[in-house]
Amino acid sequence: MHYTVDPGLYALGKPDEKSPVFVTANYKMSFDRLRKAWPGRSAWILVLDTKGINVWCAAGKGTFGTEELVARIGASGLERIVSHREVILPQLSAPGVAAHQVRKRSGFKAIFGPIRSEDLPAFMDNGMKATAEMRVKAFTTWERVVLIPVELVAALKAALGIIPVLLLLSGFLGPAAFWTNVLGQGVFAAQALLTAVFAGAVLTPVLLPWLPGRAFSLKSVAPALFCALLLLLWRLSHGGTAGGLLEMIAWVLVILSVSAYLAMNFTGASTYTSLSGVKKEMRWFLPFQIGGGLVGLALWICSMVVGNGV
Repeated sequence: MHYTVDPGLYALGKPDEKSPVFVTANYKMSFDRLRKAWPGRSAWILVLDTKGINVWCAAGKGTFGTEELVARIGASGLERIVSHREVILPQLSAPGVAAHQVRKRSGFKAIFGPIRSEDLPAFMDNGMKATAEMRVKAFTTWERVVLIPVELVAALKAALGIIPVLLLLSGFLGPAAFWTNVLGQGVFAAQALLTAVFAGAVLTPVLLPWLPGRAFSLKSVAPALFCALLLLLWRLSHGGTAGGLLEMIAWVLVILSVSAYLAMNFTGASTYTSLSGVKKEMRWFLPFQIGGGLVGLALWICSMVVGNGV
């Protein structure tokens, strides 16, 4: 969470007064990807103070904005370093930057470059004109897959904290001896929780474009039901009958609730959600996720208390 670069003006290669000026965020990955996209060439890189947030998110939050850009141009003394009056910004910074205000207040023309930093050489060689492909942000399967580990690690950390509690509850509340209960109900509870994590944090992002529904919480329903069905079939095939139908209903509810929450959390990593849409989804679905999880947990406890009575 401290993956930042100090704001200011940086030299890439051996720039002179005619070299282009690229603007980026002080999130180190943004800075490094920009440098990597400009191999063997010289340029100035003006790093804004975006509080360590990437370009797109910072533009939406206002930290990659007109005020910061104008202030950073002045603080860096850019007008004394380059002879031209142009700064090249990533296209995804556009929500936070008013180009006409930048020119009026700093004297520099703000030019929005391509979405992807790797397109910068072609953009510059083409007279700073972007092709149609440079203006489109895709969200391919691979681009979604590479985001999964971040969400998955966070979800697994939470799950690893919850699993010992489930094991203890099963051991004390189950119908048999402590370790028999742990190996029966407890291990299955851990498997169910990990199944929910897999459905919400892995399967839903991978299958995102093909899943029905607009809200991410709804998109998680099909993967969650599929995974829950496979888990319950596996449970039955291995002779698991403790708690019976009540136990099955309990874990279906938990899997649906947890996977919906994790899928909704992925909105922060997607390319096409809006702040208002995310807030609306949270207002509508978060109560159901919390309620479903609590009801499922209560039914699971009841299933252990009543044993095979249901």
